[in-house]
Amino acid sequence: MSTPHPVITIDGPAASGKSSIARLVAQRLGFTYVNTGNMYRAVTWAVLQAGVDPQDAEAVRSATSSILIESPVVEGQTQVCIAGHSLTDADLNSDPVNRAVSFIARLNEVRERLVAEQRVLVLLGPLVMEGRDIGSVVFPQSPHKIYIDASEEVRASRRGAQGHADQIAERDRLDKQRKNSPLIVPAGATVIDNSYITLDQAVEQVIAALKL
Repeated sequence: MSTPHPVITIDGPAASGKSSIARLVAQRLGFTYVNTGNMYRAVTWAVLQAGVDPQDAEAVRSATSSILIESPVVEGQTQVCIAGHSLTDADLNSDPVNRAVSFIARLNEVRERLVAEQRVLVLLGPLVMEGRDIGSVVFPQSPHKIYIDASEEVRASRRGAQGHADQIAERDRLDKQRKNSPLIVPAGATVIDNSYITLDQAVEQVIAALKL
């Protein structure tokens, strides 16, 4: 898949630090930062707002088919709007959304739609796009692939420090075992263990690995 602009893909499990790293890499390079996880979280938020059980696949398919998602760029990064409503970090990272997002994200219809929307974003210009299937599915031909990892214990500690009660091991299991676009290390990706290095050190390792 050829693209009109370069795309740096940054994948990894929950609480690995990939969002913080990707945001700073984008700032360093002057690229637009895209957090694709927020797109899945926005859809999850909308499903919960509609009173739909996130584990009821048919009800979720029905509820999401008419959801209007927009991704305007604000201060160098895409935001997520549902039907014109800009969602806050509190909306996107609430514990109900944290618990439900893996169930929403595993549905083929949801993934296919959001992957298509993510690919269109390359028209905005050079991107740093992070998520769980960016290098493996969304932009598999990108020559700039990074996978950020960290131990389960470190990631669970980070989530707890953020005040979230979701279970890292369960989210890992759901993301890695889903049939559509499971979480994997993309072919050709540079793996960076972010367990015990600083944010600045992680960013430096990413920049060095990209060789732009």
